Amino acid sequence: MWGTRKDEMRRTPRRGLRTLACDRRGATAIEFAIVAAPFIALLIAALQTSLVFFAQQTLETVSEQASRQLLVGAAQKLDKEEFHQLACNDLPPFMNCADLMVDVQTVDSFADVDTTTPSIYNDDHTLKTWQFNPGGAGDIVVMRTMYLLPVIGGPLGFSLANTEGSRRLLVATAVFQTEPYKT
Repeated sequence: MWGTRKDEMRRTPRRGLRTLACDRRGATAIEFAIVAAPFIALLIAALQTSLVFFAQQTLETVSEQASRQLLVGAAQKLDKEEFHQLACNDLPPFMNCADLMVDVQTVDSFADVDTTTPSIYNDDHTLKTWQFNPGGAGDIVVMRTMYLLPVIGGPLGFSLANTEGSRRLLVATAVFQTEPYKT
C-alpha cells in the first residue's frame, strides 16, 4: 500500500558507487557530444563543397551564353566593357559582377590553345588586365571566364580557398571557331 517505508525504499535510488557505475542515464548525451563535432564539420564541408560546385556550374552557363554571342558574331562590335557587362547580365544575384573576369583571345590553330589555369595576379599582387580580342569570321577563339568566389574556412582546417583572401578561383573555358558570319 502507499506510504509504507518499504515502497519508498524501492522508489528511491541508492547512492552507492556501484549504482553510479551502472547508471546509464546521460550516456546518449555523452555519445552525441563525442560525435557532434566531426558530424558538424562534415556538414559544413559538404555544404561549402556543394556551394562551390553550384557556383562553378553557374559560371560554366555564363561562359556558354557569352561565348555564343562571340560564336555568331553578335559580340564582335562590342568593346571590352560592354562584353563584360553582357556576361555580368547572366550572373545570378549571389555572384558579384566585380569579381568576374573575362579573357577573350584568338589563336592560329586549336593546337595553340592554352587551357591551363591562368595566374590572375601580377607580380605586385594586383589583378591582371585581361585581353578582349574577339577576332572575326572563322577565327579560333578562346574565352575564359574567371570568378573569385569567397569561401569560408570550416572546422578542422577545411578550406576550399586556392587564392589570396580566402577566395576560390573558378574558371570556365570555351574554345570554338566562329561561324562564317557577314560583317
